[in-house]
Amino acid sequence: MNTDRWYYRVFQGAPDLIRALLPGSVANANTLGFDPSAPGDSLYRFEALEIKELSHRLDGVLWPRPTTGCADTGSPDFPVVLLEVQMHPDPGFHHRLAAQTYRFLQQHPRVEHWVVLVITPHNRLNLGPSQALQLFLQQVAWINLEELSQQPNLDPLLNLLTLPVRPESELAASSQQILASRPDLDQVVLPMLIQRFPQLSEEQIMVIAGIPREEIRHSRAVQEWLAEGRQEGRQEGRQEGRQEGEAAVTLRLLNRRCGPLSEATTAQIQALPLEQLEALADALLDFQGPADLAAWLVANGAAAT
Repeated sequence: MNTDRWYYRVFQGAPDLIRALLPGSVANANTLGFDPSAPGDSLYRFEALEIKELSHRLDGVLWPRPTTGCADTGSPDFPVVLLEVQMHPDPGFHHRLAAQTYRFLQQHPRVEHWVVLVITPHNRLNLGPSQALQLFLQQVAWINLEELSQQPNLDPLLNLLTLPVRPESELAASSQQILASRPDLDQVVLPMLIQRFPQLSEEQIMVIAGIPREEIRHSRAVQEWLAEGRQEGRQEGRQEGRQEGEAAVTLRLLNRRCGPLSEATTAQIQALPLEQLEALADALLDFQGPADLAAWLVANGAAAT
């Protein structure tokens, strides 16, 4: 599944969830500031906004509703939130985040109060050089899903964010807690369960989610989400299979060209996205030894941080 797209659906369905993630908030039900059983009563609206000229599309922009009195400018209590979800290593991420943030502000000069919020699965991703961007990155709020999932008595909507990283043994209880509070989010929860349990039937997925099959049998919308979730799961599986295969071949060639690799270097290479693995497979033909590999990893932003 395209995880960024899944989070797009999450914030479409519950835009006020962003209030519990902003700096200084406390992760509990009171932080949300609205009745989670009344999804239509929201203080934010969500949109995916394309940054013109550079063709950059932000994962999401959450604008305060007109009822807050600061729909175009933001305020200290209701800032405009630029949302990014980054679930995989990307050596160019930090620079791209800064570039698209300031381009957004250039194109929306009325915005006075804003926050950049980045959701990551953990803090071990290689997101590229940061030294030249220290001042900007200090203004970014980071949500570590691994840490969030370990908090006790987590609010159901915050729990929703952690579904992609939770152990499979915890998914049933987490899904049922979420849907007990917000049944309308079944169209978000079910596709994620399909992704996490691709071997199970739709009936078994319903059991995990605690939803009687007969309640949604005639819901065309949910059936479409289920079908789409399975298709995305198959596509993701094929992509992951290509990445793993490319990594295995590249590592075998590197061991011949550069000698046995350390566990740390092997792990770095296995974590590279498919595009970088293909580039490395081409470059290694000219390597004379391990120094050339180390230099390539540094030049391509893949060195250990």
